[in-house]
Amino acid sequence: MNLTLHIWRQENAKAKGRFETYKVENISPDCSFLEMLDILNEKLTNDHIAHPVCFDNDCREGICGMCGLYINGRPHGNDDGVTTCQLHMRHFNDGDEIWIEPWRAKPFPVIRDLVVDRTAFDKIIQAGGYISATTGGVPDANSILIPKHKADQAMDAAECIGCGACVAACKNASAMLFVSAKVSHLALLPQGKPEAQDRVKKMVCKMDELGFGACTNTYACEAECPKQIKRQNIARLNREWICSALGRDRKEK
Repeated sequence: MNLTLHIWRQENAKAKGRFETYKVENISPDCSFLEMLDILNEKLTNDHIAHPVCFDNDCREGICGMCGLYINGRPHGNDDGVTTCQLHMRHFNDGDEIWIEPWRAKPFPVIRDLVVDRTAFDKIIQAGGYISATTGGVPDANSILIPKHKADQAMDAAECIGCGACVAACKNASAMLFVSAKVSHLALLPQGKPEAQDRVKKMVCKMDELGFGACTNTYACEAECPKQIKRQNIARLNREWICSALGRDRKEK
């Protein structure tokens, strides 16, 4: 496959960015998108054309969420339920032009090229996305009984990898899907109940403080989430928030 790539190049958050055009040739359809970028960077380096394109990645297994790229107008590209590192070139055609950009959100400033600073998510987790646990021996796995449907819902919410696709997809750059997933997977379990009221207040307040927008109710976040986190978590977050504001414990069936 021969492709034309239009890639966003930017020195840092304060520099003026621009698209640069590069051509890559003989790309295998079985090649992953990040491998294709590796091939481009090898060419740029060996031929002394330009500085290699900076992009974030780590596991390349769809687990870490670092590889977020805006590809042809969609977070993570034109395949559903996958991260950029799981996107393969067979989803493109020979001769295609591909536009590649970083996440566009004020709380995610550009570090360089396609790399953005997502420590805003870390700050939200640090504000309250945890439980307090005593040290000592490991408790028996069956000492706290949890209904299966609750355990399943908590596990589904815990699949969120914090890639930021929900923020990139939202026209208001809302982090509601991310925060709701982190609140939900703890709120559904007995271990998360003691700190539930403080947790949701602290995390939502930190989200607002960092400049994330309000939920648009267009559900673009759910549509573009590579782990297909459900929007029902946002409803649970809102209920948790209201109950915390009223000082009441919420009982969910």
